[in-house]
Amino acid sequence: MTERARAEGRAGVWSGSWVAERLGVELAGDDGLTGLLGLALRRNPKRAHLLVSNVLGKHVPQSPSVVHGHGVALGRRVRDLLGAETAGRAVVLGYAETATGLGHSVADGLGAAPYLHSTRRPVAGVGRAGGFEESHSHATSHLLLPEDPALLAGDGPLVLVDDEFSTGNTVLNTVRALHERYPRKRYVVVALVDMRSPADAGRLEGFAREIGARVDLVTAASGTVRLPPGVLEKGQELVARYEGERPTGDAGSGGGGAAGRVARVGLGWPDGVPDGGRHGFTAAHRDRLEDALPGMAARIAGALPAGARRVLVLGFEELMYAPLRLAEALERTTDAEVRYSTTTRSPVLAVDDPGYAIRTRLVFPAHDDPSDGPGERYAYNVAGAGFDAVVAVVDSAADTPALHADDGLLARLAAHVPHVLLAVVPSYVPHVPERPSMLPEPLRGPDFSSYASDEVGWLLQDLSDVTLEAPTEEREEAIQSGGAHYAESLPVEYQPSEQYQELFHAALEASAARLARAVGAVTEIVLAERSPRPVLVSLARAGTPVGILMRRWARYRHGLDLPHYAVSIVRGRGIDANALRWLAAHHDPADVVFVDGWTGKGAITRELAAALRDFEATDGVTGFDPEIAVLADPGSCVRTYGTRDDFLIPSACLNSTVSGLISRTVLRADLVGPHDFHGAKFYRELAGADLSPAFLDAVSGHYPDVVDEVHAQAKELLAADRTPTWEGWAAVERISAEYGIDDVNLVKPGVGETTRVMLRRVPWKVLARAGAGTDLDHVRLLAEQRGVPVEEVEGLPYTCVGLIHPQYTRGATGADGRAVAL
Repeated sequence: MTERARAEGRAGVWSGSWVAERLGVELAGDDGLTGLLGLALRRNPKRAHLLVSNVLGKHVPQSPSVVHGHGVALGRRVRDLLGAETAGRAVVLGYAETATGLGHSVADGLGAAPYLHSTRRPVAGVGRAGGFEESHSHATSHLLLPEDPALLAGDGPLVLVDDEFSTGNTVLNTVRALHERYPRKRYVVVALVDMRSPADAGRLEGFAREIGARVDLVTAASGTVRLPPGVLEKGQELVARYEGERPTGDAGSGGGGAAGRVARVGLGWPDGVPDGGRHGFTAAHRDRLEDALPGMAARIAGALPAGARRVLVLGFEELMYAPLRLAEALERTTDAEVRYSTTTRSPVLAVDDPGYAIRTRLVFPAHDDPSDGPGERYAYNVAGAGFDAVVAVVDSAADTPALHADDGLLARLAAHVPHVLLAVVPSYVPHVPERPSMLPEPLRGPDFSSYASDEVGWLLQDLSDVTLEAPTEEREEAIQSGGAHYAESLPVEYQPSEQYQELFHAALEASAARLARAVGAVTEIVLAERSPRPVLVSLARAGTPVGILMRRWARYRHGLDLPHYAVSIVRGRGIDANALRWLAAHHDPADVVFVDGWTGKGAITRELAAALRDFEATDGVTGFDPEIAVLADPGSCVRTYGTRDDFLIPSACLNSTVSGLISRTVLRADLVGPHDFHGAKFYRELAGADLSPAFLDAVSGHYPDVVDEVHAQAKELLAADRTPTWEGWAAVERISAEYGIDDVNLVKPGVGETTRVMLRRVPWKVLARAGAGTDLDHVRLLAEQRGVPVEEVEGLPYTCVGLIHPQYTRGATGADGRAVAL
């Protein structure tokens, strides 16, 4: 980028005109919108365009006082909205990576509010307080890792800060996940720009009604992006063409004359002050940082070359606030023109044109040992921008050999800027309380469960003496309103009628041989591909009968006496980390095979994978494989399965009376401490109705009859391409949209999941594949008993799908829990 080109850019050429002319993208809205935003093209298959903020300090170098000032101004507006007393109880949450500095600046404007930002960097020893997905992003998973878990547990307003409010999906996902765990009455969403479409604009109000909370929106400007048909494909074509031509705006390979000088500058960062909001940042931290900023800025100014006229302070990915405040203090200390921006994970096309927001691009490898592995990182609009010096600010976790390598960030900067200073902020290490050295031994029958003691060991704590049951309609209202998590209580155990029990026995008789084949096939795949002596770990409770049946097959066919345990996993909260610690202390994690009954849309599959990543980061234990082995995989979510047919597994027909008389698992803070296993109840009083041993014996009794068929089925599966397609998740998203259900968690696909809806939740309706046969007899009976309509649907990828009532209140369904049409 030449000095002339920069002058042209300042002379009135909008930095979005290049994209607008070629793709037909229009930016419409407030008068100042084009001053705040430019446009670029993403290298991302999910979105063609990128809104490039001129005041965020991410991609476009900007005066640090302008960047900080925009955030502070938004924070003051939030304070005025809430009032002084309510604002004093607020907590601010910013989004990684782009809004970490903006969120912190909003917290500055709000006053004494503590600040936390989400992160994509797991930190050893720090447990996850929550997480959510950003569906359109290049890196979707966000973690919340506060040092003090109570930071999110107060009843004051939660202020969520992002750079742009585009569809609202990210914010809704966040609020839904947090409200389920930390319910509160008020939320404020803050963004530099509100760019929602008219269709998305009404969703926030509806969502607020759904969770029973007030949700306000504060933005600096608003507008919409008008996208013509086919814009994604056209954008991808443009990116491919310009990337193929290696435009001069891409400075990834260096160049630009002799290499500049690289030197370190000591900051004198105050002890105990966090480098940012990854683990929380309090008012006391803010006061200490403010006191230290002038001295740190003076040290940087003293290290700058004499006569430096134009200086860039360059932050690092999520580390945005510390470099921003250092740059702002430097701006007050020196006569040089100071600008601020940061490096980023976001891949964007660079085009050296005054009508395009990303003029140049420096490419370098990641240098902070990221959890998602090595990859490219970028610094935009730095090369050719006329800087006499760059102050690169990183945290100590990122001060690695990769940073100093020949192709690293410092070398890339030195190829284009004559003087490079490296300033390192110490990475904050949270205090992690010590864990007890011993965890209890597994619970076993007959003291806990009706299974024999050698069939399964339960890595749970016994809560049998605690009253946890609540009426179904009360649980549903609490769960959907965010007043409680589903794992904090138990449904009243369904007592089947004589007619329903007859259906169970008929289904078991009809399907026992089919189940035996699936059990044999999945066990043979595990033995062939996973481990010759696996440790079976069932996901309680639906996985437990399956784990026992797999253990019985391994003994019958191979003479193996496999260890088998049951552990708790909770959607939204992950797997029991203490159970993983016990397993790692007693077995090789590489031998552990997680077992479940079936897949629906794959939510638990994703939950397990995320939880194991977190566990590896916090405990440093490697080797656990997130792949689940299941009897049936109708959602195409796993590689290890006995069949992908969606058929009735009779153990789904009942609750505890076919699962060893054990309840579903419980995770509630007043009952389960940080060093406890999750809990469950043993319903000894239901022993007279227990069918658990009968179910196991009926299936395993067919083992001698199916040996040849299992051999052929396993051989066929081992030779097949079993790569998951996730077609089940896609089907659920289609059904959710078609039936106007905003939350995919209310759509339960497959015979097993539909049965659970009928037994535990407040059902709205059942979708049945046209022509489905006897596999649905029990579902039809339950639907008739509960007044739930059954709709036949052509081309349904599952045998059936259960829909939980999406707008549940007792008035909507009746106090008896019977369904009423919307």
